[in-house]
Amino acid sequence: MGGLYTVISLDYGGDVRRTWPCRFVKKAGSLLVLQGEFDREIIHPHLGCIKPGTVSIEYFWLDRWYNIFRFHEPDGAFRNFYCNVAMPPVLREASLEFVDLDIDLIVDLKGKVSVHDEDEYCENAARFRYAPDIETAVKTSVNELAAMINRRDFPFDQANLPQPSV
Repeated sequence: MGGLYTVISLDYGGDVRRTWPCRFVKKAGSLLVLQGEFDREIIHPHLGCIKPGTVSIEYFWLDRWYNIFRFHEPDGAFRNFYCNVAMPPVLREASLEFVDLDIDLIVDLKGKVSVHDEDEYCENAARFRYAPDIETAVKTSVNELAAMINRRDFPFDQANLPQPSV
């Protein structure tokens, strides 16, 4: 382990959605931590403008149906968390691949959680004929992520987020 990896996000049909380089940070049990840095400006439909130099600390568990990215502005200030509901990743010699199952949770600076792309998930579930166990895993993952965020479990304890308002 160690060194540079290419992270590969796939759709359920196996087509590449996007790829990016990351540096391996550590492995702890089933958790892999990688770090990437945006090399150009990205306009994201839910996150707005992501500046070059924005750092992404990326948490992938080999046995969980989601991954979590912690973004920091180029000056180091916390930006947001971005959670992908996804199939467990596959670690290869120089890459980490995962199948993105569309639904995303975003946690902003104030600790507010928003869920995105449920319509895209429904379209792809029909298009690719997701099996019932995949649909169950997706629902379970959304609930698990929401609970982790609410309790400020790792890695959501890493950004000094305010406690959620009830």
